Amino acid sequence: MCRLFGLSSAPRRTTATFWLLDAPDSLSRQSHADPDGTGLGHFAADGTPHVDKAPIAAYRDRAFAEEARRVESATFVAHVRYASTGSLDTRNTHPFEQDGRLFAHNGVIEGLDALDDRLGEDRSLVRGDTDSERFFALITRETRRRGGDVAAGVEHAARWIAGHLPVYALNLVLVTSGHLWALRYPDTHELYVLERRAGGPHGGRHLDHSGSRGRMRVHSAHLADHPAVVVASERMDDNPHWRLMEPGELLHVAPGPHTTRRVVLPEAPAHRLSLDDLNPDAAASQKAA
Repeated sequence: MCRLFGLSSAPRRTTATFWLLDAPDSLSRQSHADPDGTGLGHFAADGTPHVDKAPIAAYRDRAFAEEARRVESATFVAHVRYASTGSLDTRNTHPFEQDGRLFAHNGVIEGLDALDDRLGEDRSLVRGDTDSERFFALITRETRRRGGDVAAGVEHAARWIAGHLPVYALNLVLVTSGHLWALRYPDTHELYVLERRAGGPHGGRHLDHSGSRGRMRVHSAHLADHPAVVVASERMDDNPHWRLMEPGELLHVAPGPHTTRRVVLPEAPAHRLSLDDLNPDAAASQKAA
């Protein structure tokens, strides 16, 4: 199953070294089960988006490890891919960039010809072959039509897909230089949120955890004196405050960070897919590791 990760410490810039490389169940460790690509998206101090990605596993990608230890950003999005749609090359590797925003998705959408028809001339936003990038293009188009309101863009794009196309899952993380959005839909895959206050649960402390299976101790001084919000496909450490997002929930993390959430898709997909409905490659990509 593909893995999603997002972090916001906006407006403060930080590193995500802890989460990407050193957590007890980090993305690098998870990538042994998700071998088809890895990507890290972040923003320069002037707000310019940057994506570092390659169609190989994170644990084999030295550049990924070096970048994850080096970069700073107020927001991050990362993805470890198990391919369901599209060939194994960079243009099909998450995250994707459109209109200065970065996006990663976990799930399967079918009926891509109908989605292409819906996109019309906005199909030009899509450079690869994936259902995920098409989904992002629809979000980008709907966001433009709503004056740059990303939450409205996500809601309207996801609602149209849920009502018209066969859907297995639409879990996503989308970031700008100061904001983060995450959607869990429907209840197929889990998506967790951790709102970590400055100093952690004990106050005034650096980030310091041990894994439940004793595999690794984690230390990060960068998040000792300001809060952060993390979104991930599964709990990445033993912190008791991880919260499972509700099915259909759209989360928005604004600078502060301040979070708001609401269920925007309470209904099940009109054409909900099961694992048995998917082709073998797609089904393999969606099974839990």
